[in-house]
Amino acid sequence: MCTFRGIPASVLFLLLTHANGFAWQEPRIEVETWEVRINLRQPPAKVIDTIGLKPGMVIGEVGAGGGRITLWLAQRVGPNGHVYANDIDEKALRHLKTRCEKAGFMNVTTIVGTVTEPRFQPHSLDIAFVTNTYHHLEKPIELVKNLLPSLKENGILAIIERDADRAVSREEATSKDDFVRQMAAAGFDVIRIETFLQEDNIYIARPKQVNDGGSDLSASAIRVRKSSWQRPPAKRIGDSTSRTTSTPSSTWDR
Repeated sequence: MCTFRGIPASVLFLLLTHANGFAWQEPRIEVETWEVRINLRQPPAKVIDTIGLKPGMVIGEVGAGGGRITLWLAQRVGPNGHVYANDIDEKALRHLKTRCEKAGFMNVTTIVGTVTEPRFQPHSLDIAFVTNTYHHLEKPIELVKNLLPSLKENGILAIIERDADRAVSREEATSKDDFVRQMAAAGFDVIRIETFLQEDNIYIARPKQVNDGGSDLSASAIRVRKSSWQRPPAKRIGDSTSRTTSTPSSTWDR
């Protein structure tokens, strides 16, 4: 019988096969009950495709809360990428950390920020990302401006925000023109607006260039795209790597 250091070859093969399969096993996302409603409005996979997040990238999420979208970001970037999850709510971040540990995500780092400082490392992010948070920010322009140093040379900012012209709750929404003006004040040019979600717009922005010579701040001058995608029925939430848990509703809504 062929052996290696006293271990039969057949046994060694099984051990190596099992270990290799375990190492590459994709973590399973548990969708908490309170997240179902928001995931219908903002399907994670569709959103992530739209912002252009790819395996191996580094993304910083502002207002990560309990991790509704963070786990999906971590799944997409994979073991060679990383997610920096920022929030001012330390309790929410502790819950997020617990979820990551339970699911097996080793590529997420939590960061406690302030109302104006996200505290991401300089030149570290391919994408700075914000969802279900912008209208809650106490000082949105200051915070967004402080994201500039964290972006890599070709890094972008992606923000999902309710459209005041379509949202059910106009108090928690921003019009396209107001949003574009606020981004300009923070040092960003909005280069694309996706409007296929029922209530929300997905804004893609880049840092202003020194030689821009001034930008047209009208949303009508920006490329606006609306896809034919439709909201999926409730039974289609998630995929083979996600399932819903009965965790009680959280105080954070991310």
